[in-house]
Amino acid sequence: MISFELNGEPVSIDVEAEMPLLWVIREEIGLRGTKFGCGMGLCGACTVHLNGQPVRSCSLPVSAADNQQVSTVESLGDEDNPHPVQRAWIEQQVPQCGYCQSGMQMAAVALLESNPSPTNAEIDNSISNICRCGTYDRIRAAIRQASEEIG
Repeated sequence: MISFELNGEPVSIDVEAEMPLLWVIREEIGLRGTKFGCGMGLCGACTVHLNGQPVRSCSLPVSAADNQQVSTVESLGDEDNPHPVQRAWIEQQVPQCGYCQSGMQMAAVALLESNPSPTNAEIDNSISNICRCGTYDRIRAAIRQASEEIG
């Protein structure tokens, strides 16, 4: 049995310890915001927070989350009360296809929590997620906008 806190709620689940955290979140628990992209931890579509740090959940065994805190994009906000990053994403019209956006937003939130006023270079160095549509200029603008609201 593996137990952890998911978006502030306790979870206990009986799965193989090697099962990727992504599959536990999506298939066993039913939260679909975190996306599968590459399955190798390279693209970042599956980014979640483990104890506040961004991690690639497709390559992280669920056993690594045992007795830890996990947050997904569902924890950020909702339509009526979006997180500043989500609001900036909408206002800057960041998404094109939108597939990478939940992982990209989780990476942006982690960056802003550790560095509330990042420069473009710091954004580029910290956000290693891949956007196949190439909306990086809008991503940077949204992160800067959110940093103004948060900071």
